[in-house]
Amino acid sequence: MVIEDEEIVRVGLQDNLSMEGYEVVSCENGREGLEAFNADTPDLVILDVMMPEMDGLEVCRHIRGLKPQIPIMMLTAKCSEIDKVLGLEIGADDYLTKPFGMRELFARIKALLRRSSNVSESSETAGEVEIEELSFGNVHIDFKSYRAQKDSQDLSLSAKEFELLKYLSSRPDIPVSRNQLLDEVWGYNSYPTTRTVDNFIARLRNKVEEVPNKPKHILTVHGVGYKFLP
Repeated sequence: MVIEDEEIVRVGLQDNLSMEGYEVVSCENGREGLEAFNADTPDLVILDVMMPEMDGLEVCRHIRGLKPQIPIMMLTAKCSEIDKVLGLEIGADDYLTKPFGMRELFARIKALLRRSSNVSESSETAGEVEIEELSFGNVHIDFKSYRAQKDSQDLSLSAKEFELLKYLSSRPDIPVSRNQLLDEVWGYNSYPTTRTVDNFIARLRNKVEEVPNKPKHILTVHGVGYKFLP
């Protein structure tokens, strides 16, 4: 699903995605996009930030509340880091700053779709047991249904946060580098910087740790990356 108010961008995306074999639903504003999403849930949403009637951040919040497992790619004309981080904090899984190249867009779409599936290709290759549920501290995660609870209250996690937690928890007490997380969780090497991983880890800690600045489960391994302790 493409939700974009600029006609030339919207039509260009629809035409190029259709040529790649995707079935595309396109909408010209946020409110229309949310209505279309409710009527026919897509596999992935490409969402512009600045739109009339309902902006992309508000649409993203609504989608996250309805279907937390759906990957969201945000498009923005803004180039400051704070704008990008805000989009990710709202629940987007990735973003692209306009103008962008179609090859990069396609690569990111494929990575998001692959990572949103229930079965991890890397886990199968490594012969690892697929984790379906996880409990630690006062948190319970159901990876099959993409549901999370803390103190028996629903906890809002983005699809990428689910995948990041799943990857770390499948390797308990094993340090994982930032580059490894970019490769295995994001699925490509062209993501802006390893700082992206740090931002996601910080948000995940804020949601699942009892005391985020003194984490007990998602730990920093200095000079390496991160590891998970049940």
